[in-house]
Amino acid sequence: MQRAREPVRSICCIGAGYVGGPTCAIIACQNPNIQVTVVDLDQARIDAWKSDHLPIFEPGLRDVVQFARDEQSGGREGFRPPNLFFSTDIDCAIASADLIFIAVNTPTKLVGQGAGSASDLAYVEAAARRIAEVSTSDKIVVQKSTVPCGTAQTLRHIFASVAQNTDVNFEILSNPEFLAEGTAIRDLLSPDRILIGSNTDSRALQAAERLADVYAAWVPRERILTVNCWSSELSKLAANCMLAQRISSINSLSAICEVTGANIDQVAQAVGQDTRIGSKMLRASAGFGGSCFKKDVLCLVHIAESYNLHEVALYWRRIVDINEYSKARFAKRIIQSLHNTLDRKKIAILGWAYKKDTGDTRESAAINVAGQLIAENAHVAVYDPEVRPDQIISDLTPHHNTDTLAKRVSIYKNPYSACEGASAVVILTEWDEFKTDGLPSPVANGLDKEVLEVRLVSIPRRTSEGSRGSSESSWVKHDCSSNERSAENLAESPISEPETIPPRLGKKGIDWPRIASCMRRPRLLFDGRNVVEPAKLMALGIQVHCIGIGRGCY
Repeated sequence: MQRAREPVRSICCIGAGYVGGPTCAIIACQNPNIQVTVVDLDQARIDAWKSDHLPIFEPGLRDVVQFARDEQSGGREGFRPPNLFFSTDIDCAIASADLIFIAVNTPTKLVGQGAGSASDLAYVEAAARRIAEVSTSDKIVVQKSTVPCGTAQTLRHIFASVAQNTDVNFEILSNPEFLAEGTAIRDLLSPDRILIGSNTDSRALQAAERLADVYAAWVPRERILTVNCWSSELSKLAANCMLAQRISSINSLSAICEVTGANIDQVAQAVGQDTRIGSKMLRASAGFGGSCFKKDVLCLVHIAESYNLHEVALYWRRIVDINEYSKARFAKRIIQSLHNTLDRKKIAILGWAYKKDTGDTRESAAINVAGQLIAENAHVAVYDPEVRPDQIISDLTPHHNTDTLAKRVSIYKNPYSACEGASAVVILTEWDEFKTDGLPSPVANGLDKEVLEVRLVSIPRRTSEGSRGSSESSWVKHDCSSNERSAENLAESPISEPETIPPRLGKKGIDWPRIASCMRRPRLLFDGRNVVEPAKLMALGIQVHCIGIGRGCY
C-alpha cells in the first residue's frame, strides 16, 4: 500500500519583492494550515510588508496580505490565526521550512562575459548557498525567479558541493511565475496554468506532487502541469519573449500607419479577430517596459549565442531593437512638432509607471522619453498617481547629473499643476483617470469645435507677470498651487518634492477642459498609450498625436 504524501506545513520564501510577496500572500490565504514566512535582507522592505503601507502597489494585494498576516476573528469560519509572516531572520525561516521558494532578482549582467544579455544569477547562487549551509533536514527548493535554462542543474551542483550535512536531501523544482503587474492577484487566484519542472526520478516527482498539493488548494488539478526542469525554465522565457514580440510587431506596424492612411487600432482589431492570432497584446504604444520583457528576451539571445545559434539570437534581439526604436521615434515626434527646439518649454508627462495599476517603473518608456526631452533642454513636469518622487529622480539620475535634474525636472501631486503652462502634454501610462470617457462626443451632441474654442478662450488667463488679465480664472490659480513656476522661469525651477501622493482621481478621471484651459497654445498632446479619444480632445482645441494614427486620420 502506497504511503500518503507528507503535506507541506512550512514554507519559506527568500525575496520579498514583486513575485515573493503576492505569491506567498495568496498561498497563505488559501492554505491556513501552512505557515508561510517571507524573508529578505532589506529591513525597510520587511517593515513595509508588516505595515499598512506595502512596499509595492498592486490592486487587491493589501486586503490579501492583511487577511493572512493579521489575526482574524468572527464570521462563519470563526477565529483564524495568522499564517503569513515577514522577517529578516533568514536562517531561522530556512531551518524550519519544508519547502523554500527562491524569488530573488535576476538582472541582466552589466560586466563580464555575457554583459548586456546574460542573466546575473548572483542572488540565486547566494540564496542557494545560504540554504545549503543552514539546512539540517530535507528541503524542497523551488526556483521561482526567471532564469536561463540549466539553472536547476546549477543549483544541484551548488547543494552537492556546499551542503555541510551530507545526510540532507535537496529536491530542486522549477516553478516560474506568470504574473502581470497590475493584475497579479487575479492572475494568482485564477491562473492559466501552474508549471512545475522536476527530474523524473521518484523522489523528484514526489516533491513536485507536494508542491502541486499546495496549489491544488484553489487551482484545478488540470491546470497544474508537470514537465522537466529544462522545459519549465525555457517555457517562462518563451512566454515573455513571445509577448514582447507581439508588442514590437504591432509597434512596427504603427510606424507604417503613421505615414499612410491606416489606423493602427483598426488594424489591430482586424488582425486580432483572427482566432489563430487573438487580440491580446496588440495595443500600440511608445514601447514596452517592466522588469521582465527586455531582460528575458536578452537572456534568450544569450542562450542562443552560447549554442552558436547566431541567426536565432539575431531574430530575438530585433525585438528589443524595435522597442528602443519605438521610444526614440515617439520622442522625436514630440521634438519635431515643437519646431525642434524645447529650450524654455514645459512638457508635462502624465504617467511614469511602465503600465497602469502598478508603481513599478523599471524599463518604463517614460524614463527614455523624458531623458531625450531633458537633453533638448526642456523642462519636464511629471505626474503619476502611484510613483513616488524619489523613484522618478532615481530613474533619471544614471543619465543626468543632479544640477540638470534640479533645473529641468518637477514632480507634481496633481495633473493640473503639471499641465499648467505646458507647451505639450505627453501620456506615457494608460491610467484610467487619463481616459476621455466623461467627455461628450462632438458628433453625438452636436458640439461645434469653434464654439468650444470660444468658450476656452473666454476663460481668463494669468499674464506672464502673474497679474490678472483676460486670460486665467481664479479657480485655475487656486487649484494649481500658487508657488508653481511660470514657463518663463523654468530654468531656475528646483525639483518639486511633495510629501505625499494623493489618491487616484477615481472613475471620473481628470477634467480635460480644465487641462486645455491652462495649456499654452497650440495645446499639443502626445498619447503614447492611445488612451484618449482624439475627436473629443480636438473639440477642446487640443491637437492630438496618437501612436499609429497619421494626422487627419481621426
